[in-house]
Amino acid sequence: MELSGKRALVNGGSRGIGAAIAVALAENGADVAFTYHRSADRAASVVKTIEEKGRRGLAIQADSADPDAIRRAVSQTVDALGGLDILVNSAGIGTAGMTADLALADLQAMLDVNVRAPVLFAQAAIPHLSSGGRIISLGSSLAERVPFPGVTAYAMSKSALLSFTRGLSRELGPQGITVNLVLPGSTDTEMNPANGENADYQRSLTSLGRFGEPSEVASAVAFLAGPGANLITGAVLSVDAGFNA
Repeated sequence: MELSGKRALVNGGSRGIGAAIAVALAENGADVAFTYHRSADRAASVVKTIEEKGRRGLAIQADSADPDAIRRAVSQTVDALGGLDILVNSAGIGTAGMTADLALADLQAMLDVNVRAPVLFAQAAIPHLSSGGRIISLGSSLAERVPFPGVTAYAMSKSALLSFTRGLSRELGPQGITVNLVLPGSTDTEMNPANGENADYQRSLTSLGRFGEPSEVASAVAFLAGPGANLITGAVLSVDAGFNA
């Protein structure tokens, strides 16, 4: 229970990796609020799981592309949980396609959710964080390596978090707040199932030859949120089965 007494907000926590992170933080003792966009039933299920672990859980409907919704989500978290210690930027979207064919609306949506939202969540959260606070973002293994066509814009949006994490760690270091980035590789979720059309090719690009599980990514986030990571900031942790080896 290394996170006992801590209050966390997970941006995008109703399913997939985000849901696993919310549950892992609760398992380690944190009270957890999380945002969701449309999956109300799934959000309720995650809250139930958090509460079954003896922690407070709160689901907040919020569109990560809406700046007002982001600010409201942080305020609701602080009001409900009595403060904020950990912010996890997990929400992300991706549209595949060649750059020449990419619709402007799809590009803008990825920039809004994958790039702008983590910045706005951090802006809203920073006034509530004190020494020992954590900001952890979820990027992608494609941020550092793009071995096939059709994901250029998505990879670009995720690579922006490299600079954001490193720069923000410099800004918040004097306050004792750490800022880190986790880069998941191919992970078995609805968005990218391990039995999907391109799954075997994705496995062939890794050292371990397999997809990750959401809980494995969540374990890395829980570690960075805990006291064992007190000296780690501005770091990029790949959880990708050796994709970037």
